[in-house]
Amino acid sequence: MDKHTKEQRHKNMQAVKAQGTNLENLVVNFLWQKGYRFRKNVKDLEGKPDIAIKKYKLVIFIDSCFWHKCPLHYKAPATNFEFWENKISKNQQRDDYVTNYYLAKKWNILRIWEHELKEDFDITLQKVINFIENSKTN
Repeated sequence: MDKHTKEQRHKNMQAVKAQGTNLENLVVNFLWQKGYRFRKNVKDLEGKPDIAIKKYKLVIFIDSCFWHKCPLHYKAPATNFEFWENKISKNQQRDDYVTNYYLAKKWNILRIWEHELKEDFDITLQKVINFIENSKTN
C-alpha cells in the first residue's frame, strides 16, 4: 500500500527526470572517446532519441527489454497485469510511430535491444559505429 495520496504520488513521479541507463552511458562514453560527436535525448526530435546526429540525419534508440517488450526476454509482471500490459503496449505503439516517422523523413534510425549490449557489447558497439559511418555517406 502506498503511503502517499494518488495526487502526491503523481507529483513525485512527474519530478523524476529521465537519465541514461548504465548501458546507455557506456555506449555514449565509448562513442565520445572514439571522437563521435552527438547529442543525447534531444527534446526537439521525435521520441527523444538516446543518440542523435542531426548533420547525418541519424538517430539511435537503446530499448530496454522490459519497457519495450523484447520478444526474447520480456516477462510480464505477475501483479497488476492489465496496467502493465496497457503501459507496455502504448510504449510499443509509440516505438512503431517514431520508427515510421523517421523512415518517412528519410532519416537513418537504429534500434538496439538492451540484451544485445549485455550479450556482446563489442559486437553491438561495432554495429553502432558501422551504422554511423554508413549514415555519413548516405
